[in-house]
Amino acid sequence: MIQKYLNKKTIRNFSIAMVWINGGSSIDKEGKKGINKMLSSLLVRGCKGFKNLEFSEYIDSHGAELNLETFEDGMLISLKSLNEHFYKLFPLLDLMVINPLLSNTQFQTVKENTINLIKKEKENPFNITFEKWRKLVYVKHPYAYNTSGYEEDILNISHDDILSEYKNFKIRKKYLISNNLKINYENASLFNNQNFENKVNSFQKGSDNFNRYASTHGESHQMILMMGNQTCSYSSHEYLPLKLLESYLSYGMSSVLFKLFREKNGLTYDVGVLSPIRQQNSPFLIYLSVSNKNAILAFNILIDLWKNIVSSLIDEKEINLAKVKLKSSFLFSNQTLEEILHRKIQLIGYDLDPDFDEDCLEKIEDITSEEILKITKKYLTKPFLSIYGNKKICNEIYNLWIKNF
Repeated sequence: MIQKYLNKKTIRNFSIAMVWINGGSSIDKEGKKGINKMLSSLLVRGCKGFKNLEFSEYIDSHGAELNLETFEDGMLISLKSLNEHFYKLFPLLDLMVINPLLSNTQFQTVKENTINLIKKEKENPFNITFEKWRKLVYVKHPYAYNTSGYEEDILNISHDDILSEYKNFKIRKKYLISNNLKINYENASLFNNQNFENKVNSFQKGSDNFNRYASTHGESHQMILMMGNQTCSYSSHEYLPLKLLESYLSYGMSSVLFKLFREKNGLTYDVGVLSPIRQQNSPFLIYLSVSNKNAILAFNILIDLWKNIVSSLIDEKEINLAKVKLKSSFLFSNQTLEEILHRKIQLIGYDLDPDFDEDCLEKIEDITSEEILKITKKYLTKPFLSIYGNKKICNEIYNLWIKNF
């Protein structure tokens, strides 16, 4: 039931409805990576009563917005319009899910667009480095693969494959949330569905240094470094201490990474922590983009920082500052109605209380430096490293990696 968190505080002169469908790229079959991203793209390309252009023109004619995103753990459809038009547009969500056209013509267009997107992603050194890092960390795990898939897989996906995948899509759990109180919310689930297959993989600590290292050589004036590991799921009690570590390391100009790499040494073009929300084991990594001449110095600083993270308690003053910044980030990310509904529908899809964030805010104060250190020792003692750039510098960094990890 979702009435309890759809209240008058969210009433506006516009309405938003979001549908979360369990199962994203993490359930793509071997050799068909990217099929769920393609399927989701087809859902917005026409449904019963509306061909592709008619569908988009109908939405545009009412000044509405329709978006669809595919994640590792699910798909999110979002519809936004003025209240006066919402009752006309809302049924489209049902039609998209239950009666999409999935035409072969549109499939061919989506296939071509997907291949072009993948080729474009390959031109980005950051994507290349992260792709290598992800494959190292998530061995034989659904999170090891690009949400968009791979060109060789996309070329092998047929229209019949899409139709077959849609049969699976129809029985996955689907959830609805909206600020429009006139919608009938008999149940959070739109339809009677069965659970999809959930491929869970246990935490991988990694073995020797070689299996935890990857490099990509390219003629570039900058080096990209990514170091980290998979950690815990969003629902774990270890999630908040890791978020507090992320706040300490990367939130704002008072953060450790900013002070070490930008303010004190002026070393990096870009530096930060990547720790997105995942239903299973979330990644946690520090990334750097640095000039060739500063790469070795930057990596040595990263080594020292990493060793300190897994061996020493964070100063109490720094912890308190990190708590303030983390609380602010929770509040800041829930300012707009879209953000609020997005978070709640995702939490529902993860089988968590929609007020999970409010609960987190209350628990932040209780986190100690000792708790953070215990968790960092568990997950970050043996990190995985992926780098991109000049071959000679990559080799130097690898030698340092071998000596220290």
